[in-house]
Amino acid sequence: MVQCEMCGAETSDPNRVKIEGAELDVCDNCTEFGTEVRTEEPSSTSTKYSTSSSGSSSSSGSSGGSTGSSSGGGRRDDVYDDLEELAPDYGDRIREAREGAGMSQEDLAKQLNEKASLIRKLEHGDTLPSDDVQGKIERALEVDLTVSGGDEDAEWSGGSSTGEYTLGDVVERKD
Repeated sequence: MVQCEMCGAETSDPNRVKIEGAELDVCDNCTEFGTEVRTEEPSSTSTKYSTSSSGSSSSSGSSGGSTGSSSGGGRRDDVYDDLEELAPDYGDRIREAREGAGMSQEDLAKQLNEKASLIRKLEHGDTLPSDDVQGKIERALEVDLTVSGGDEDAEWSGGSSTGEYTLGDVVERKD
């Protein structure tokens, strides 16, 4: 005896039915909710999307090579791990480097061919620099405005018992 995958009733002879794109083994009562799937005997013809083991050896060989490398275990490499992020204190870094060079905001703006208001907004942290402006500032003031992306993972620790708020403390559930 097996259970119907729809209602859970015990059935000795389940019917294979396609419901909402999923093939399920269901009892006679639940068969009406889908389209009956006819099981054909394995043949030499296989479809383009066949996932059965009776498919051609060339298709299973090509898919086996691509999945083997990702199932190696451990943490997967993230494409964003190698990217550098804008430092949280980028405004302070810009201001300190500018003042260290003895320049006013207007002087720096003229040198970068940008508006002085943009320099003010960057130093106050009101706006983020575009990649182009960030590059100009870093070259002109010889300052690094980035932190590497991989460092944050080491600093983060989940499941705090430090008394800080978690998402579960803030969210109101509507049951």
